[in-house]
Amino acid sequence: MGGFFGTISVKSCVNDLFYGTDYHSHLGTKRAGLVTFDKEKGFSRSIHSLERNYFRSRFEDELDNFLGNEGIGVISDTDPQPIIVNSHLGRFAVATVAKINNIPEISKKLLEQRMHFSEMSANKINQSELVALLINMGKTFTEGINNVYHSIQGSCSMLILTEDGIIAARDLVGRTPIVIGQKDGAYAVASETTSFPNLDFKYVRDVGPGEIVRITTKGVEVLQEPFKHKQICSFLWVYYGFPGSDYEGINTESVRERNGKQLGEEDDTDVDLVCGIPDSGVGMALGYAEGHQVPYKRAVLKYTPTWPRSFTPGNQSRRDLVAKMKLIPNPAILKDQRIAFCDDSIVRGTQLRDNVRTFFENGAKEVHVRISCPPLVYGCPFIGFTNSKSDLELITRRIIKDFEGDDQKNLEKYATTDSPEYQRMVKEIGRRLGLDSVKFAKLESLVDAIGLPKCQLCTHCFDGSSYDPTDKLPHELLIDWCEKKEEGE
Repeated sequence: MGGFFGTISVKSCVNDLFYGTDYHSHLGTKRAGLVTFDKEKGFSRSIHSLERNYFRSRFEDELDNFLGNEGIGVISDTDPQPIIVNSHLGRFAVATVAKINNIPEISKKLLEQRMHFSEMSANKINQSELVALLINMGKTFTEGINNVYHSIQGSCSMLILTEDGIIAARDLVGRTPIVIGQKDGAYAVASETTSFPNLDFKYVRDVGPGEIVRITTKGVEVLQEPFKHKQICSFLWVYYGFPGSDYEGINTESVRERNGKQLGEEDDTDVDLVCGIPDSGVGMALGYAEGHQVPYKRAVLKYTPTWPRSFTPGNQSRRDLVAKMKLIPNPAILKDQRIAFCDDSIVRGTQLRDNVRTFFENGAKEVHVRISCPPLVYGCPFIGFTNSKSDLELITRRIIKDFEGDDQKNLEKYATTDSPEYQRMVKEIGRRLGLDSVKFAKLESLVDAIGLPKCQLCTHCFDGSSYDPTDKLPHELLIDWCEKKEEGE
């Protein structure tokens, strides 16, 4: 996915920028970048790969090279960024959290207009540079950002560092978050509220869907009012959001515990203990243990000294090995026990299958898995939260193909909670993974745990119900669609 942090202060912003960006490291594993602006020195930028090193180790020795009272940083799962541009709007830097599905079509049009791309990554167009070019086509930053909104298929939130402030623009339907913080003499804007407390920033508010704001040391200026509609990614609370972060004022860990408690109360399976797969399965497991009235124990542990998070090798088999190496089973707790393991989701199923085999090898009597979201039946066209290149990488779609002869047949039936097709698919998932049982949280339960109306949440990967950007509705029709969704139509 990726995440960003920006700050502007009456004094040097470098330390706040460094640590604030670092607090987004859980959101990306490929690249990171920092850029600051100083009235005398101008823009200073550095970009590094994170595929073999951590953010702090990459940038700590360079901090003295950065000067200025404003800057932006980004942890990226896509291309090298931020991008610095010199244009009729002035010199600016842009960082994005985006997934743009029609890059070839947009780039072709721009090349036909005699524009060029200089930031090539692995012989591919850098999507942040594409965004910068689309911004530059506007007479103002606001017009240029709206040009991005109207041109892309997918989603895009962005931070723009200018010579007189930071502009923050949230995705048109608000799929990815932007939050504003404040302390004496400084403001910050970020993807995660977790980045605020240790830097003494106090949460002010969320930037609304499609809203554009300019942040200076004097305050927050609204350049474009937010739209009424929302389609916030529900997977924020399921998986990639940090447990301590709030989105729309709703805490991630609290949602996971509520969701787990409800599943635990509904489940009639006899187990001796509950364990969460670290890290994102822990909150749900705590709730499940309370709801099911069984003890929570750490039957599997994450080896944090050298595996604080998963790096993402390009090779899938090596990714699976990394996922296995960071988790260590505890035979003393596993032996002769019927255990419910809670995890955030099942994508391919390969990692979980290997974990299950390890649990049995270390003495578990029964292994039951409880998942904190519904089955992933649809690939996500809006946010890159997995490395899947095809829907057939989803275990659900492979099973549907085996059942139906076509992985796209009867998807709505398989996505409908407790339908005969759904039950058959879930049973087959359990069989293929070697489980005594597997159960998924109901979509209705997840929505209830989050606490927002379903029409304000993007649940596309579960039920395919959200706005499909490939339809390319005109902007006016999109707004009308969103207003109708707000009304529940």
